[in-house]
Amino acid sequence: MILASIPSPEQGVWNLGPFPIRAYALAIILGIVAAVWIGNRRYVARGGTPGTITDLAVWAVPFGIVGGRLYHVITDNQLYFGPGGSGIMGALKIWDGGLGIWGAIALGTLGAWIGAKRKGVSLLPVADAVAPGVAVAQALGRIGNYFNQELFGSPTNLPWGLEIDAAHRPSGYGEFTTFHPTFLYEALWMLGVALILVWADKRFNLGHGRVFALYIVLYCVGRFWIEALRIDSAHHILGLRLNNWTALLVGLGGLIWFIQSARHKPGREALVPSG
Repeated sequence: MILASIPSPEQGVWNLGPFPIRAYALAIILGIVAAVWIGNRRYVARGGTPGTITDLAVWAVPFGIVGGRLYHVITDNQLYFGPGGSGIMGALKIWDGGLGIWGAIALGTLGAWIGAKRKGVSLLPVADAVAPGVAVAQALGRIGNYFNQELFGSPTNLPWGLEIDAAHRPSGYGEFTTFHPTFLYEALWMLGVALILVWADKRFNLGHGRVFALYIVLYCVGRFWIEALRIDSAHHILGLRLNNWTALLVGLGGLIWFIQSARHKPGREALVPSG
């Protein structure tokens, strides 16, 4: 049977008695678990102490969730505080979707830095260890967007077009039924990024933060072209969506970081197990 389109789920919430089970939350939790598990295995393989990544995740995960939500609310403030917005209560409803990866990485890194300082370990080897896992977590997290019928792209007649219910279509797109499944594009891209990071790390013996820097570059390349397909409300600067500019600038920063690190600190640092 030839695929004609991808149907959207009929629901994204299941009630277990009085408790709602949300697909979006499950996707985020699954991504966090995968990132910590992969990060732990890689950190130990690099000579680190078992359990270190789990300990740091206690700091990084809450900071990352808060940062991701803050970025989303600030950059899409019209959804909450503009005409017809859902207000402060809507801004707090994280389960309805809306975690900006830029804020999540920024504050998540701050949380990891605080945890690393308290534990007495260097942050850069930690960042290199967790980078592929973070990419996998992003891929898994996009499943939640699928269940929420959000973050899709422009209309398309391609065989893998995503069916979107009328209630979720943006203003001006009511007559279209299938759209680019940008959640799927990004999920597949990030799985590919994870594989590239693991390969490059082994092939070139990357260290001193270069695996994480490469993650930033590759993610930004993918986010730039995927973002260009999206039609949800967004701020524009000189004709480009805000997230396109963010991807461009952050990706350039990651590239400079990678080059400078390779030039001044070739090879991989030796880890001293923490006691």
